[in-house]
Amino acid sequence: MIPLTSPPPTAAPGAGSRSRGRDTPRSGLTILHMVEKTSIAHGALVQVLDAARGQAHKGHRVVVVTRPSPEISRLCREAGCRHVPLALWHRLDLYSMRRLVGLQELLRPDVVHAHMGVAHAVAVGACLLGARPPLIVSRGVSFPIPTLSRLKYSSHHVRRVIAVSEAVRRVVLESTGLPEDRVVVVYGGTDPAIFNPRRTSPGRVRRELGIPSRAPVIGLVGIRDWKGWREAMSALPAIMAVHPKTRLLLAGAVSESRRRRVLELAGEMGLLKSVVAAGVRRDMPDLLAACDVFVDPSWAGTGITGTLREAMCLGKPVVATGIAGNPELVEHEVSGLLIPPRETKPLAAAVLRLLDHPELAQSLGKMARIRVRRHFSSALRVRRLEAVYRQVIAETAPREIEA
Repeated sequence: MIPLTSPPPTAAPGAGSRSRGRDTPRSGLTILHMVEKTSIAHGALVQVLDAARGQAHKGHRVVVVTRPSPEISRLCREAGCRHVPLALWHRLDLYSMRRLVGLQELLRPDVVHAHMGVAHAVAVGACLLGARPPLIVSRGVSFPIPTLSRLKYSSHHVRRVIAVSEAVRRVVLESTGLPEDRVVVVYGGTDPAIFNPRRTSPGRVRRELGIPSRAPVIGLVGIRDWKGWREAMSALPAIMAVHPKTRLLLAGAVSESRRRRVLELAGEMGLLKSVVAAGVRRDMPDLLAACDVFVDPSWAGTGITGTLREAMCLGKPVVATGIAGNPELVEHEVSGLLIPPRETKPLAAAVLRLLDHPELAQSLGKMARIRVRRHFSSALRVRRLEAVYRQVIAETAPREIEA
């Protein structure tokens, strides 16, 4: 049997659930989250840990399954939940499927929630091998679902697909042909207590990265081509023509080779002294607080960019492309500025507008924080997830036999 990092808790007296019998129902659920990633550079993992923390705080029994990682075990303990390592090698990993069946027999979860492709496929495979808890899967990107992958979404074992935005929901429906009530939206969440501008240390980050205290900083997290970092770099000369001390802070390089590639391009463009390339950071509130403007120039794939939401929660003025779910988060001219994708001139103009008009930047930042607190908080996400779980559990519970 797969070992838990700590012993499974003993159920409270009188506890019960859908999978334990309906004689003595209890309010707390046993929730099994699955995600193959172990790097906090992946937004899906960040959201899993955030949800697990909130669910455990509400009294649910939460287990997180990932590939082996001492760091994730530690983070799970800190979140009040348990971590189970599982190979999750690939989508056809029969070994992990069988082990997952055994784990579910041990834990008897009320619901299994898979958050990425490998976890999704392995969870469906476990169902085919005999696992019975309701399965829910998340979709966090707006790329069309490939033909072969559609099979795991249309499996009757998948009771709900949770999309991170309405835009992603439409893509899932168009790609799979699923009934509309099988695909629901639960927005990602950010904790305003963690992303609180009064609790950050932006000066420390600037000193660590060698950024002058008075230099305007444009921040972007995610060094993948479709995240638009090249477009941000191309827009920098026009910004520096007005604000020559500006720095472009590009964070989230998952390897040293990727970080070097960014700096090589900056050198070719004559921007080496103005571009700061950083790796994966564990101090995201401080990093984002060190920025004067945060940009998300993504031009493909994005659902709703998590770091965009986090920057807004810190009260930072933001500029984002109006694609996928971004317009659901950013209200143009109210809580941020939206621009067309893959166009450097509008990006530069929007950033300059914010740098040149501090009152506008402050107003947009204030409204951005209010918007996240009201509609995109971690607490709200936890409540919405629980509502989906309970609805699915009710639908799949054995029917009472009337006397």
